[in-house]
Amino acid sequence: MSYTNGLDKPSEYFNTKLYSGNSSTQSITGVGFQPDLVWIKSRTGAVDHDWVDSVRGVNKAIASNTTSTEGSFGTNYTIDSFDSDGFTLHNALYNNASGSNYASWSWLASGTGVSNTQGSIASTVSANTTSGFSIVSYTGTGATATVGHGLGVAPSMIIFKNRDAVQNWVTYHSSLGGTKAVFLDNTDAQATSSSYFNNTSPTSSLFYIGASGDSNGNGHNMIAYCFAEKKGFSKFGSYTGNGSTDGTMIVTGMKPAFVMIKRTNASVNWYMFDNKRNTFNEVDKQLSPNLSNAEATDFDIDFLSNGFKLRIADSFVNGSGDPYIFMAFAESPFTTSTGIPTTAR
Repeated sequence: MSYTNGLDKPSEYFNTKLYSGNSSTQSITGVGFQPDLVWIKSRTGAVDHDWVDSVRGVNKAIASNTTSTEGSFGTNYTIDSFDSDGFTLHNALYNNASGSNYASWSWLASGTGVSNTQGSIASTVSANTTSGFSIVSYTGTGATATVGHGLGVAPSMIIFKNRDAVQNWVTYHSSLGGTKAVFLDNTDAQATSSSYFNNTSPTSSLFYIGASGDSNGNGHNMIAYCFAEKKGFSKFGSYTGNGSTDGTMIVTGMKPAFVMIKRTNASVNWYMFDNKRNTFNEVDKQLSPNLSNAEATDFDIDFLSNGFKLRIADSFVNGSGDPYIFMAFAESPFTTSTGIPTTAR
């Protein structure tokens, strides 16, 4: 089966870039596009995660391992610019320290955004309908509402953050539906409440929010990162662990470049893997979006031509009978639009 959605080269829309800090101005190149969201994490130090996007502006940062407000991070986490092939750093203490190694993950949207009035709350949306990614900024009302996301298809995952208040990073995932939420900043098991998404899954034009300050703080500036599934480029799903070193195989329709996993029925960390920190199997270098911890090597998975496979009998990522959700982005589709199959690692 071939893919005809224009995503033969996934690295034109998502890419992982590794670099070393220098405590001075430096341009990080080789991303392959001008990013609209850059997520940075020190691999060598216990340092907060760093999220910067084109809608909020390069001088504003938030951190997925904390509930802190946007204004809490100052210049220690900001960057100077998004560039045609990456981004430029200044002497920020926590994303460019001399002697520290970093991982960065970049996504392409469509710049600073345009007005969207499809929902009951107007929004500013930077959307890439080809890759299924949008950044949505809006002002919360504290009451049930809808917001336009600009993707033209229903998002499979939405990550929300209240920019002005100490609130969780509440996260919608299609495998859990509109009645349940997980939180990118902590270990909590899935929570059931209408206050997050008004018990309603997104549509092709709108996402739904309840009265929670996590997704709809009254009078607060909100940001939402929306991801729609695109064949051969991204996959958002669930699996059940088997508790074996010959672990569960998850078919994604692509060779993964990035995988993030969360167990949903217990208090367990999130775990992130990519194809740049490990260039061959087994993939064991992991970071957690909810922790400031340095990179660890606690778990083993394989990145395969058509998915990923667990290689550890551990309840955090592969407990027998336990449920997990994941998000994944491609290094290459399983088969391109011209019928060329991907190769194994």
